[in-house]
Amino acid sequence: MTRAAFAPFGDVIEFDGNESYPINNGMADRYHALANVELGGTDARAVVSLVASKKFELPRKVDHMEYHPYGSQAFIPLDDSPFIVVVSKAGATPEVDDLHAFITNGQQGINYHAGTWHHVLLTPYAAMRFICVDRDSPDDNCVDCHIPAAEQPLLTFP
Repeated sequence: MTRAAFAPFGDVIEFDGNESYPINNGMADRYHALANVELGGTDARAVVSLVASKKFELPRKVDHMEYHPYGSQAFIPLDDSPFIVVVSKAGATPEVDDLHAFITNGQQGINYHAGTWHHVLLTPYAAMRFICVDRDSPDDNCVDCHIPAAEQPLLTFP
């Protein structure tokens, strides 16, 4: 997965290829503003959560997609294992012919732009833990779309 290939759907959060500057009296380097937290709607606030994902089995059908109309959603892995991200451009419904699958390098995080259709994170190589940065408010910020069984693409990766 590269930043350029993923740019239409969100941001890749990683050390590689990003500039840093020293902080904490030179004892650390800060890789600043790698993704923007988008907040819209009523009484929105940014929250940081932890997510524990179970190991998925492959092959797996893409049976649904979801998007968040009022905010971005970032997942930053705490474990050094690749995971799979399936996305489609923003629109009224996800276009099955326009699904894109990316395999991270095990150290990359992702930040979905508000409105980007995405499947749940797929962790077929190991159970994983993530830091999640997203939006919380009284508004319903998740739209789910189930894909008809006959149209569900099959994901098969090594």
